[in-house]
Amino acid sequence: VQLAESGGGWVQAGGSLRLSCATSGFTFDDYTIGWFRQAPGAERATIACINRSLGNLGSTHYADFVKGRFTISSDNHKNTVYLQMNSLKPEDTAVYYCAAEKLPPKLCYSDLYNNWGQGTQVTVSS
Repeated sequence: VQLAESGGGWVQAGGSLRLSCATSGFTFDDYTIGWFRQAPGAERATIACINRSLGNLGSTHYADFVKGRFTISSDNHKNTVYLQMNSLKPEDTAVYYCAAEKLPPKLCYSDLYNNWGQGTQVTVSS
């Protein structure tokens, strides 16, 4: 299982970024892909999870604090999951990670995920 994040960078408050998580080495539909983030001195936090398998088409789960601002989506042809982030705030500054696991999207907890990318830094300035 391999995952690689990209799309991070620096943005001013109120701006947008789209992160990508390119995956390989496993059957995409068999796994839920999640986005998580970790700010300095903080624990890793859930953002959103998605599973696009036939039996669970379009199922997503979001943490309350990102609802309405962040959107998770997937491109099954590219085996890639995206995180569109709008109305970014300085408190969104963190390293953003994607992870994969055979779990339902509602179990979107970092402790349950064993397959991780290397992370991408997002910095939001005020």
